[in-house]
Amino acid sequence: EEQVVLYGEGTIRDALCGCLFRISPRSFYQINHDQTERLYTHAMELAGLTGKEIVLDVYCGIGTIGLIASSRCKEVLSVESNVQAIHDAEHNARLNQITNVSFTAADAGAYMSALAEEQRPVDVVFLDPPRAGCDKRFLSSLVQLAPKKAVYISCNPETQLRDCKYLLKNGYRIEGSCQPVDLFPHTNHVENVVTISHI
Repeated sequence: EEQVVLYGEGTIRDALCGCLFRISPRSFYQINHDQTERLYTHAMELAGLTGKEIVLDVYCGIGTIGLIASSRCKEVLSVESNVQAIHDAEHNARLNQITNVSFTAADAGAYMSALAEEQRPVDVVFLDPPRAGCDKRFLSSLVQLAPKKAVYISCNPETQLRDCKYLLKNGYRIEGSCQPVDLFPHTNHVENVVTISHI
């Protein structure tokens, strides 16, 4: 539980897709820089943002996807349960002088439920959950919110498939094809991206 900084600021900085990011020891960050740029660039292309959308970045970590998307949309709502990551995300927004992104430290399912109850309009959702995928509360709230499009990035295609099957039974369809991106060379792991559109 204890962290001791031996040298330097105790954080790492990286530039990704035109943005700067501070990463603290307890925050998540993709380890393969070049392939992460390919992954996020492809995700932005799939989202097809025009500058008018309200975007939801779920499991946002230090804010990478939402901050990269911010220049392509009207507003980004970001949620993450890791409080340290949210502190980094808020710092990263200031670092990049981005003002149209807000961050909330909360459980993704609970946050989505609250948005659905408020009938908050959301046009596009980026979701990049942990290996366990999304829980039923989150998925049912996503269906209730009914965004036009969701770009689902996953490090576990098995749980991604399970979640997509739920969405396909509840008013969504897969648009185009799934795109694997190899962030973990010489292993059997890949990141996989799929776009899901409201019917």
